[in-house]
Amino acid sequence: MYDTIIIGAGMSGLAAGVRLAHYDQKVCILERHSVVGGLNSYYRQRGRNHDVGLHAVTNFQPKGVRRGPLARLLKQLRLAWDELGLVPQSGSSIRFPDLTLRFNNDFSLLESEIRKHFPKESDGVQKLIGALVDYDDLGKTVNVSARSVVKEYIKSPLLTDMLFCPLMYYGSAIEDDMDFNQFSIMFRSIFLEGFARPMGGVRDLLCKLVNRFKEDGGELRTKAGVKRLLQRDNQVYGVELDNGEIIESRRVLSSAGWRETLGLCNPDTAKQDKPGQLAFVETISVLDKQPKQFGHNDTIVFFNDSPKFAYHKPDGLVDLRSGVICSPNNFNYSQPLQDNVIRITALANFEKWHGLPQKEYALEKLRWYDRIAQSAARFVPDFRGSVIDTDMFTPTTITRFTGHENGAIYGAPVKQYSGQTPIKNLYVCGTDQGMVGIIGSLVSGITIANQYCLQD
Repeated sequence: MYDTIIIGAGMSGLAAGVRLAHYDQKVCILERHSVVGGLNSYYRQRGRNHDVGLHAVTNFQPKGVRRGPLARLLKQLRLAWDELGLVPQSGSSIRFPDLTLRFNNDFSLLESEIRKHFPKESDGVQKLIGALVDYDDLGKTVNVSARSVVKEYIKSPLLTDMLFCPLMYYGSAIEDDMDFNQFSIMFRSIFLEGFARPMGGVRDLLCKLVNRFKEDGGELRTKAGVKRLLQRDNQVYGVELDNGEIIESRRVLSSAGWRETLGLCNPDTAKQDKPGQLAFVETISVLDKQPKQFGHNDTIVFFNDSPKFAYHKPDGLVDLRSGVICSPNNFNYSQPLQDNVIRITALANFEKWHGLPQKEYALEKLRWYDRIAQSAARFVPDFRGSVIDTDMFTPTTITRFTGHENGAIYGAPVKQYSGQTPIKNLYVCGTDQGMVGIIGSLVSGITIANQYCLQD
């Protein structure tokens, strides 16, 4: 009998486990796969380590800052700032036709860019910042269109699209819009706080969390998928694993997603909520030289080639009109990384990829790698002549390794900010609780653990 069973060893599940184990709860984290991390994991291919999910850690704050999500989670998880090994970005950009806005971890740069290119909008941007939802007030108002709020402060459709582009790509589960809560989270985490990256990639952070969890007596079981949740009298009393094993617990905390969690209780109940539709492909290009050596200095480039930014499920396999170009080498490292990499992300259609026969699927990956690289080369110096190795994942990859329906990285459109479910002692954390990104996921796990699992 455990105090708490946690489904999923992603960032939120691990953070919740660390928090509960520290207070001597008997906790077991169940992970379906052989490695931890979920949406932010890692793998090794042809002698190289690759991050999955991680472009950058958002919510970056310099050492010594005592406010904000990063400072909060360090305190809650008993981690020192130096243990994360965070290296800030060099600088990023938003590139639309005929206009580029640059930003870094100092908001004054983006402010100056807005004054330069949109002088009439500076006051409105400042007023918008004042209207952002504070982290502690998330969930008090829900399902409010961010676009409807933003247009009260910013009149330029172009500036609005340029600000929404990074926020949507890094956190929106809603097509062509965001919930204003999510907009507030992402605006703060990207523009007011900023990007950084662990020196050793996501693997270092995951290892620290796992080690801290185990040091405090927590139990982690990999290759232990949950088949269903066991219930009586509107409460869960345990789980049945894929192998038939029964494990009992006083409560269950799931990071599997809202629909996915309810589906473990009753598949018909899960069907009442709409699944997420937004999925992505990502290419990985390993280069024979650092990006800076052929003139590419940006850490992350958010690009759009159309007069209006479109953020919805494409009709075809991939939408090449917009995307994200991430260069892990272009953080402010004291020494170069071992591998030189460019990662490119674009919107994709899960059903189209899922419906391909195996041989055609492999062929389409090759075709779309070339098309995506060609698309990105319009916005950064052409790197294609320096490529020595490649890889690519599609929405079906996400579903296979995370269980997220439709390969929807940001989960369901409607978030459950309270973390509560219709079942008395079953809770959700992570993406569908409303916090996205690495820091957001960690904070989500901590918050739900504190609120519901440490109160009795």
